[in-house]
Amino acid sequence: MIQRAYLDAASSEPLHPAAREMLLSAVDSGWADPARLHHEGRTARLLLDNARAVLAESVGVRPDELYLTTSGTAAIHSGLAAVAAARRRIGPTVVHAAVEHSAVLHAAAAAGTAVEVGVDQLGRIDRDAFEAEVSKPGVAVAALQSANHEVGTRQPIGWAAEVCAKAGVPLFVDGAASLGHDVVPAGWSALTGSAHKWGGPAGVGLLAVRKGTRLAPTWPVDEREDGLSPGHPDVPAILAAAAALQARLTEADELDKQHRAWIDELRQRVAADISDVEVVGDPDDRLPHVLTFSCLYVDGEALVTALDAEGFAVSSGSACTSSTLRPSHVLAAMGVLTHGNIRVSLGRTSTHDEVDRFATVLPGLVRRIRAEVGM
Repeated sequence: MIQRAYLDAASSEPLHPAAREMLLSAVDSGWADPARLHHEGRTARLLLDNARAVLAESVGVRPDELYLTTSGTAAIHSGLAAVAAARRRIGPTVVHAAVEHSAVLHAAAAAGTAVEVGVDQLGRIDRDAFEAEVSKPGVAVAALQSANHEVGTRQPIGWAAEVCAKAGVPLFVDGAASLGHDVVPAGWSALTGSAHKWGGPAGVGLLAVRKGTRLAPTWPVDEREDGLSPGHPDVPAILAAAAALQARLTEADELDKQHRAWIDELRQRVAADISDVEVVGDPDDRLPHVLTFSCLYVDGEALVTALDAEGFAVSSGSACTSSTLRPSHVLAAMGVLTHGNIRVSLGRTSTHDEVDRFATVLPGLVRRIRAEVGM
């Protein structure tokens, strides 16, 4: 039987044991509507408030600055739209990096006039261009991810926050790739995250908005989350998400040190053992658990499938979906090789043995696939 190695933690982490324990216990106590005044509703509300406080402390805001949503994508869509709408009198422009997650790109296009700022070959924002665009009149909001979800390169959030503050423009940060794995620098106006990225259950997102940042929800408002996330909250899942993030942060230093060393080793072995390969992203200023590389003359989907047959779960940015056959907009914006792209991302259960086996098996699979197409 093939031994499985899950190396796609950047897509979704397995449920953290702390989250599993909390979820099972909260199912019997947090099922009622927290907006109701009866005993069951008050119990659910108390549990929800406790979870909000834990999540708020974890991202460095007050509980009344944290909104809970049904996903990280929902947090981006509702948050970016609400910040942009609140500044409609200032102007319609939404400035964003070319390598943002597709959720940000879609939300920016829907919220106003989207202006894209390019990046260098490492995936880092063009600082001069970003500052120039943010400083122009009519900018409602600027969006810049904390780190790239495909290649791991960190963005200069602290610097961007200073630029935006000088221009009087709120900075909206997609922190999904970083939360639970890396520190997000301060200075942002709004921050989003997704629980399944740090070992919580899917279906829980967070939107943190600093006091002083105006919001104007662009859809009918109800009493939930100030209208930013309508509907009955999944209290047990939210409690589990809070437990997972709190637990993950206590493990972060040790895991991140371990992951960084293993990714450094894998980076060197891939470059040394495979011809015509390009390892992309910043080699140092990056997320500790992510490695991305591209192999010339190799189809990314074929390589993912071959690795899966050998027991390795990884992802590919060679195409957004198998039906579009378009190259990753992140890799294209960086001007790097988009063929045969593989992203390896380590989680809390990853082992060095899995990394070693991956590095050992990979070169042979690449040679086989290239031979099959006559290369």
